[in-house]
Amino acid sequence: MHTLRDIKWFLAIGWFVLLLTACSALNVPTVATNQTVHIPLGTTFLTSQSDSSVFSVAWSPDGKRLALGYADGSVQIRNATTSGILYTVQSHMGHVWAVAWSPDGKRLASASWDHTVQVLDAATGTHLLTYRGHTDLVLAVTWSPDGKRLASAGSDHIVQVWDATSGERIFTYRGHSGTVEAVSWSPDGKRITSASFDHTVQVWDAMTGEHLLTYRGHTNYVWAVAWSPDGKHIASGGMDDSVQVWDATTGERTLTYNGHTNGVQTLAWSPEGKRLASGSWDTTVQIWEATTGRHLFTYRGHADIIGSLVWSPDGNRIASVDDQLRVWQAH
Repeated sequence: MHTLRDIKWFLAIGWFVLLLTACSALNVPTVATNQTVHIPLGTTFLTSQSDSSVFSVAWSPDGKRLALGYADGSVQIRNATTSGILYTVQSHMGHVWAVAWSPDGKRLASASWDHTVQVLDAATGTHLLTYRGHTDLVLAVTWSPDGKRLASAGSDHIVQVWDATSGERIFTYRGHSGTVEAVSWSPDGKRITSASFDHTVQVWDAMTGEHLLTYRGHTNYVWAVAWSPDGKHIASGGMDDSVQVWDATTGERTLTYNGHTNGVQTLAWSPEGKRLASGSWDTTVQIWEATTGRHLFTYRGHADIIGSLVWSPDGNRIASVDDQLRVWQAH
């Protein structure tokens, strides 16, 4: 299926469950119950193919649920172990490009090509709020660490910060000259970083919008950006096929990872901050050591561009999507 690939090119220019256990699927010898079972990296625990392409995935803070955003405008919550559907909400009139859980797991935000961000009650799917501050495709949404604010961005070249309860706009950041594909909040809530088709990543004050830093290490569109759990580094990836790690205060590059053979669409730090996972147009997800760039593992379960990926809160598994969802062993 090439729906996601077609859509990516457009942007650049302008229950079937498979549950495999280590013993049955991978022929791992049976061990006594008081022994630790080693599950090899890349063991696929579930796959899910739906009628509509899935573009985005997010893992709930409690590790029990997955949120998925679909091409038909729906948002779906699934059991993270069995992939059983808990509910589906037809939230949007366009593709749902990003989903994000609030830090307390009680609300879910979704960003859509219909120019809106919606906030749902994560337990029931009840609609709580629609934010209409953007004038073009909304491609990214992220919660502040305290859960009081949201930042969203998209094809109108801007990032907006707004109250997550009232929807009142707090300020608009206009530092980019191209589509803003990704945003990430620093762990202390004081700064935001945004990645753009203008080949830059920018860091700015999350309270005032004051520009603090521009990182110019990429030579093509920047698709992905993520703050390290300790707040000291930022990782970014893009169409120059690289992931770059750099100092969040000075902008000095500390590492370049060149393991992919095509653009890097999505990336995420492991919860403990020692590993990075990157998903690419080359259809692979790669895991590598964040301090050295040493390659650890390549997951080859997908057939198309990896649009979104996320670590489980315990750091043991990754959920990744192309046109379908896969959950697999990552540690």
